[in-house]
Amino acid sequence: TDRIKETLFNMINDELYGASFLDLFSGSGGIGIEALSRGARKAVFVESSRKAAACIQENLKFTRLASDGEVLVMDVFRALDLLAVRGESFSVIFMDPPYGMELEKRVLEYLSGSPMVTEDTQIIIEASKETDFGWLEEAGYHMTKEKIYKTNKHIFAGKGE
Repeated sequence: TDRIKETLFNMINDELYGASFLDLFSGSGGIGIEALSRGARKAVFVESSRKAAACIQENLKFTRLASDGEVLVMDVFRALDLLAVRGESFSVIFMDPPYGMELEKRVLEYLSGSPMVTEDTQIIIEASKETDFGWLEEAGYHMTKEKIYKTNKHIFAGKGE
């Protein structure tokens, strides 16, 4: 896991300085916290589990990054509604949804018409190796990169051409 995270951040490091980072299905918050530690301006963590969200808060305090992070303890789609109402947009959106539930597809379909995603937004999806992304173009995105590991993969996508 640490090697995968290191590889991921080596690939996106140049995009992080001053970035607004959205970490969906955050878990312990490790990805968003790493983004903050590498220069992201702010990170919004979305996690529905109260226990995991408390862990994110503790990790933000421990790393002294709490002032740059916001934890939304709610369902991803409720959080996206809230962020849209607030007029937020993000430089980087990372998601690591539970595998096999097509949540990545539902999130990207939701975001396809949203001002949260601009032509410059980098979207990164962590998924099982078996997850099919053949629908990506139909949803209004293009794959810019794919990095396959032993058990999973990262898909890098953007809007438009």
